[in-house]
Amino acid sequence: MATTYNNLYLDTRNRLRAAGVEAAQLEARELVCFALDKTKEQLYRDMNLYVTAPQEARVEELVQRRLAGEPVAYLIGEWEFYGLPLDISREVLIPRSDTEVLAGRAIELISRAGEGARLLDLCAGSGCVGLAAAANAPGCRVVLADWSEDALRVCRQNIRRNGLNARVTCVRADAREAAPAALWDFDVIACNPPYIPTADIETLDPSVRDYEPHLALDGGSDGLDFYRSIAEKWKSALRLGGTLLFEVGIGQAPDVEQILARNGFTDINTYPDTQGIWRVVEGCIEG
Repeated sequence: MATTYNNLYLDTRNRLRAAGVEAAQLEARELVCFALDKTKEQLYRDMNLYVTAPQEARVEELVQRRLAGEPVAYLIGEWEFYGLPLDISREVLIPRSDTEVLAGRAIELISRAGEGARLLDLCAGSGCVGLAAAANAPGCRVVLADWSEDALRVCRQNIRRNGLNARVTCVRADAREAAPAALWDFDVIACNPPYIPTADIETLDPSVRDYEPHLALDGGSDGLDFYRSIAEKWKSALRLGGTLLFEVGIGQAPDVEQILARNGFTDINTYPDTQGIWRVVEGCIEG
């Protein structure tokens, strides 16, 4: 019996749900759209049409890989963050909804700083936070910085994809070392650093442990190495009155607040994500 697009989608959703995939509906739609080379709108429009055998085989291949643990974003090579379509590869972390708290606060601060304000997205990965800021605060300028050349390549693709070449640039920089002299006078530094304690990486869900880059996960023995380095060594990149914003892992907010305080930051505030977990810690350099 021939299969319609609708039946294929529902079957995919049900298989993912049965396997314990939380976002089964979203992931099923993304996989089917990718396999059929259709937009979401085209999929909904064509739900009653019949799929071909090659199309069905393509969906089956993707579902099998997903059920084996491979994340959907890596399967389809893209993901959405803060309303922006982003290229994604296995060289960068997949943007999470938790990180939208960091992006939202960065947008608020950089918008308040006014025309020509400068934001640095440090440990940028895909560039998701800095690009969200650039897209939502049209008067600002953004630098995406990462140590990984592979990550910077993805950043450049995403700058082009979202038409932000005029206001966003990339630079290679090691967040664990002193800020280069060329990087200075930022109103905001936003950073989602590696923060998983080294020993905990092997306990992560296989979809993270086996596929996402450990370079972007490993925060040292207690998960706080990058916070200590950045708070100490990147103050010089902020203008007086500027703000350093960190995303933090579960339970890390009090330690990161103390790290900021020890390094002379004031007006230290912490913000929760949608689950009520303290997710963003910020501090200012007094002007």
